[in-house]
Amino acid sequence: MKDLCNYSLLAHNTFGIDARCSRFLEYETTEEAQQVAQVLASSDTPYIIIGGGSNLLLTRDFEGIVVHSVLKGCSFQGTQMVCGSGVVFDEAVAMSLDHGCYGMENLSLIPGDVGASAVQNIGAYGVEVKDVIVEVEAVEIATGRLCTFTNADCQYGYRDSRFKHEWKNRYLITHVSYQLSADFQPHLDYGNIRAELERCGIAEPTAQQLRQVIIDIRRAKLPDPEEIGNAGSFFMNPIVSREKYEALAAEYPGMPHYTVDAMHEKIPAGWMIDQCGWKGRSLGRAGVHDRQALVLVNRGGATGQEVVDLCNAIRRDVRETFGIDIHPEVNII
Repeated sequence: MKDLCNYSLLAHNTFGIDARCSRFLEYETTEEAQQVAQVLASSDTPYIIIGGGSNLLLTRDFEGIVVHSVLKGCSFQGTQMVCGSGVVFDEAVAMSLDHGCYGMENLSLIPGDVGASAVQNIGAYGVEVKDVIVEVEAVEIATGRLCTFTNADCQYGYRDSRFKHEWKNRYLITHVSYQLSADFQPHLDYGNIRAELERCGIAEPTAQQLRQVIIDIRRAKLPDPEEIGNAGSFFMNPIVSREKYEALAAEYPGMPHYTVDAMHEKIPAGWMIDQCGWKGRSLGRAGVHDRQALVLVNRGGATGQEVVDLCNAIRRDVRETFGIDIHPEVNII
């Protein structure tokens, strides 16, 4: 178990903000997670649990304990894949395809770790990880007890789960089990997947070809955190009533949307931000990416508060223009 004091979190957040924590605990086995749980349970010090830092915005030094998993390893039982919470999620996607297990292709290149995927219910291109999660194993911090939760127990919603609400900071995730399929059924009707396949001359993609197309699309739209600090998509796409959507569609012909159900539509937050004139603009040292308005970036030396100020300015303009309140997907500390 790694146990360090006055630790820099620069390597643990993709925004590239050099905040520090009072103490840093890292576990690489279930037994070490139980040891960490014992430390947390016996201390009055505040703590937070982080993943790969790709969904994290630090606005200050954290006067407390930061907990991180580096629990590795993936195993297969038929088409069920069990991964350690510290496995890089995209590596798990690649491994699933290598073993002929399908269902995660559209989630390719989403940054972050396996443990965070079960907390956030990550999603992209018409697929959410809740579609394939079957079980989540975690250590209860108060007791050190090893618990197993079913998909239903986690109460997944759009970028949401019980781990973000009543279970927040109550469990240390150790393993996530994904139920995949030996039958490849491609999901192609979201975003510009079909257009990119057509550009590549692919009529009926294999799973590996679909994965590569998703990777190419993401790389074309999203900046590399190694080159410019960012946390990927900063805002969630709002879901509105059909009545609200129809009113806006009448005012903005051609407005993109995705049907959720008979009563609700999802409107891309990036499109609304672009319509408000924010794409490529900056506020101080924080800015909006010039190719994808959903992404906020650190243009160099930005503080977390500067990013928050930019976030708030964008939210205000979207609210005033469209009457819709967009919410950050990123965890702001």
